[in-house]
Amino acid sequence: MLMAHPAVLPGLVAQYDTLRALEAENGAEAVQHRMDDTAYALCVATGTSDIDAALIAARHHLPGARPEDDTLLAVNPSG
Repeated sequence: MLMAHPAVLPGLVAQYDTLRALEAENGAEAVQHRMDDTAYALCVATGTSDIDAALIAARHHLPGARPEDDTLLAVNPSG
């Protein structure tokens, strides 16, 4: 699988988080459109199909992430 350069991921995650905060604050259509575009870019960059998985994958590859810690990716057997 092709993976985005690690230098790209922090900017995309920060942009998505900022847009999500703006969308929660005022719900403007332009903000929602940019948020959708950023979510798509994150999904493509991480090889995932939804934004939650993309954010987990991106944060897992950010500088300072502990590669041996995959607890966020573990499947919950009870639910």
